Amino acid sequence: MPTWSAVQYLKFGDERTQPSRDLAGRIEVAQPLRVLDLGCGPGNSTAILGERWPEAEITGLDNSSKMIEAARAAYPQYYWLLSDIGSVGLEAWQQDFDVIFSNAALQWVPDHASLLPRLMQSLIPRGALAFQMPAYDSPAHRILRDLAAARSLTVSTWHSHEPTFYYDVLSPCAARVDIWSTEYLHVLDNQESIVDWYRGTGMRPYLDALPAESDRERFTTEFLERLRPVYPPRSDGRILFPFRRIFAIAYRQ
Repeated sequence: MPTWSAVQYLKFGDERTQPSRDLAGRIEVAQPLRVLDLGCGPGNSTAILGERWPEAEITGLDNSSKMIEAARAAYPQYYWLLSDIGSVGLEAWQQDFDVIFSNAALQWVPDHASLLPRLMQSLIPRGALAFQMPAYDSPAHRILRDLAAARSLTVSTWHSHEPTFYYDVLSPCAARVDIWSTEYLHVLDNQESIVDWYRGTGMRPYLDALPAESDRERFTTEFLERLRPVYPPRSDGRILFPFRRIFAIAYRQ
């Protein structure tokens, strides 16, 4: 299981929070009573939900105790739960939500074909399941996979599919499904910033699979060197870092 650092994750807090704002702004549920944020991390996405629906009872769920501690310290007005996303819908209290929301977390959970219909069943009629996740088709993602293959690393793979998959899974249990993708062009200081970006998320399974700190340092150094020609500096010396995300909102019948 990857280890998580709220401090590392929030180095790019604005960039990581913008997709939450974009997704929350598209949800057509006027006055939800109960809102659940799956994979809430340090609470930045949960705070967006609180801004959108200040009267709602909002719960953030994450399986990292460090993330939950950071979220509870930053946003004591919300409820916080240490649990796995895969358990949602299996207990009585995990039912009857008006909105179930997830920002860049479902990619860590397997078997979306069974998970998403179960989440839909945890909604009230006309409630909304809204999520976004990385597409994992960028050159940086391919470099990570190549480095892992060269070292014969066995890591937990990402679970992220194309929009057509999510439409086919959600449409049988939804009155309406909205799906789209957005490529964000992040402006970063240098290629080292891309490495820092992935330290907080996508690199964690690879680094945790390596046996020693020296191995992790070599992996990180090689990742940086392979990034340099792919993401060259622009005229002002900074880097354009394209990052595609997949969004979906499904409304229960």
